[in-house]
Amino acid sequence: MIEVTRLDGRSYYVNPHQIEYIESNPDTTLVMLSGKRLVVKEDYQSLYDRIIQYRSQIGSFKNEE
Repeated sequence: MIEVTRLDGRSYYVNPHQIEYIESNPDTTLVMLSGKRLVVKEDYQSLYDRIIQYRSQIGSFKNEE
């Protein structure tokens, strides 16, 4: 799970494997596989870095080589 922050300042965690894609227009929006849209404070690059860190911690990249 990665931590993200709502626009009101509250933080919560999402499963990055459930993110279909990320939009930046101008707020960063996570579009989930379920179709739900989550608007967060983080920019794309920081989310990308958190996802990479999470996946390396759980060993997901070994399956993708």
